[in-house]
Amino acid sequence: MLDFRYHAISLAAVFLALVIGILAGVGISGRGFVDDAQRDSFNRRIAELDGRVDAAEERAGDLERRQAAAQAFVESAYPVLADQRLEGAGVAVLVVGSVDTTLEWVRRALNRSGGDLIRMRAINVPVITDELERTLGSQEAFGGYVGEDELDNLGRDLGRELVDGGETPLWDLLTPDLVGQREGDFDTPADALVVIRQAEPQQGDTARFLAGLYGGLAGTGEPVVGAELSRVLQSAIPAFQRNGLSTVDGIDTPLGGLALILLLAGAEPGDYGIRDTAEDGILPEIEPLPVAAAGG
Repeated sequence: MLDFRYHAISLAAVFLALVIGILAGVGISGRGFVDDAQRDSFNRRIAELDGRVDAAEERAGDLERRQAAAQAFVESAYPVLADQRLEGAGVAVLVVGSVDTTLEWVRRALNRSGGDLIRMRAINVPVITDELERTLGSQEAFGGYVGEDELDNLGRDLGRELVDGGETPLWDLLTPDLVGQREGDFDTPADALVVIRQAEPQQGDTARFLAGLYGGLAGTGEPVVGAELSRVLQSAIPAFQRNGLSTVDGIDTPLGGLALILLLAGAEPGDYGIRDTAEDGILPEIEPLPVAAAGG
């Protein structure tokens, strides 16, 4: 949170030091370029700027200490605030593209909060629509999904099945064509779902299919969160936002991990993190956990 201000003050100090150097080189070179009155004026300005440099460096040091203290507080509070937030909750994960380290950070957040990763499906993109249509057309019951105009409906129903679990005829049929990596089964419904996009933005048929898939997830009524790490080549947050998902950036940090946990536990939907896309702030409101009933 304080990085930008700290660097801004540091840059200001460097700039002021540069100005002092220029004034010193020009104003008191002793070569007769300026008269005594101008030299006195330069000296006063140098003294003033030198004082500003000292003040800027002092503020930078103060902000650096505050940042370190804030970071230490967050790291110490994270386990306490996260503990049991997702106790007993089953969380599903959808990965668009191949699995990367983002999944491990999701897993860490679940382990910290008592949640269970009940299933994960990583879908290959771009989707090969000819293969999907061939497979769908081979079964009379799925003929209604054939055609480019039906890609959003296909994605929407796959999204619902991923959350609801139980009978999943579309996933059963299309897994060989669509899924690159997977974990877990569909035995139980998911209480929440995380979406990770590792692949580049998609176009055309795949974009329509993904829009339907995201819409199907969002329409289940369960918490659905698009998540990514602090540093990514191209953010998926805007795409998640367009399709009605809550979002969190920086899940590899204590703040981001906590925001993810809170959203999965049912906190106010929105866009959280430290980037400009975090329109709703750094964290959702933290509600107290229910007090366990005393044994009698």
